[in-house]
Amino acid sequence: MTLTEKYNALKTIVIKEVTRFSRIWVQTILPPVITTALYFVIFGNLIGPRIGEMDGYRYIEYIIPGLIMMSVITSSYANVVSSFYSAKFQRHIEEILVSPTPNYLIVIGYLAGGVGRAMCVGGAVTVVSLLFSDLRIHNIFMTFSIGLLTAILFSLGGLLNGIFAKSFDDISIVPTFVLTPLTYLGGVFYSINMLPEFWRSVSLGNPILYMVNGFRYGVLGNSDIAPLGSYAIIIGFIVVLFAVSLHLLRRGHGIRN
Repeated sequence: MTLTEKYNALKTIVIKEVTRFSRIWVQTILPPVITTALYFVIFGNLIGPRIGEMDGYRYIEYIIPGLIMMSVITSSYANVVSSFYSAKFQRHIEEILVSPTPNYLIVIGYLAGGVGRAMCVGGAVTVVSLLFSDLRIHNIFMTFSIGLLTAILFSLGGLLNGIFAKSFDDISIVPTFVLTPLTYLGGVFYSINMLPEFWRSVSLGNPILYMVNGFRYGVLGNSDIAPLGSYAIIIGFIVVLFAVSLHLLRRGHGIRN
């Protein structure tokens, strides 16, 4: 394919993916915003004053970065896994695979949809958070880059889930039994410095902890993890999952059979 043909192929996939979630924004963007607003009300305004400060910040200020990240993680993952599996189920993914479009462009196209939805949801949640707290960004570059890299990472995770899924039930197993527990135990609502030494060490094995704390450092300037460690973990996972996704698409795993 020529460069122009590659560009047109990528643009077509991106437009399809972005149009898909934006056309049904009441189902894709509004629900996580409402859910997160309820977290702000319950944990921030009602329970927060009883808890007091966390690492020198009001409790609602401390949990806002984690709740924004939680919405970014779930939205990026859900968008790609549902989109890719629907394409498999309706068998129109084969039209893309039999075309001369390189596999890496297919992956990037689906990632663009997941990242686009995650950024829309994350931005909307950030705006809502301003109703509950005077949010000031400590480091805008780190805030945006950690959010973007995390959206890319979980879009890749959703793509892998979509490749392996054999039924609609399979696309809910990972979010329910893996993603949700890791997110809630990833320092969204607390600092790992509160934990006993053993559980603090166990928490360091949770990759979401690094993403939440990296984003929290960008917003508040406070983190339980070294900021560079967050970048290393996220980028490392992205490289591995991207390579695995390309390998599986090249083999036609879960598609040709």
